[in-house]
Amino acid sequence: MNHRPERVSGLIMAELGKLILKEIEVEGALPTITEVDVSDDLARAIVKVSVYPTEKSEEVEKQLNKLRSELQWQLLKKMNIRPMPRIEFEIDYGQEYAAKIEKRLLESEGK
Repeated sequence: MNHRPERVSGLIMAELGKLILKEIEVEGALPTITEVDVSDDLARAIVKVSVYPTEKSEEVEKQLNKLRSELQWQLLKKMNIRPMPRIEFEIDYGQEYAAKIEKRLLESEGK
């Protein structure tokens, strides 16, 4: 069993998290990497990003995609991994969904 994708995933999460906080300029938005899924052949890395407040998600996603090449280049310099997976960003709405369910459960208990 090859554990390299897991290790690369952890490294990308740590380094890219720092870069995103420094590079993303959406006022009032706090982007956080929630998951990095690296393919077994290390060709692709799907980076899931949660944004608070969620209203800023679309704006953050646009900036992430605009800066993708630059972020990938900076990662390559810092991590020196060959091959460097191609980064793809997705907004993670899981926490928002969980909060809505929790709110509904609390409301139904109060009735």
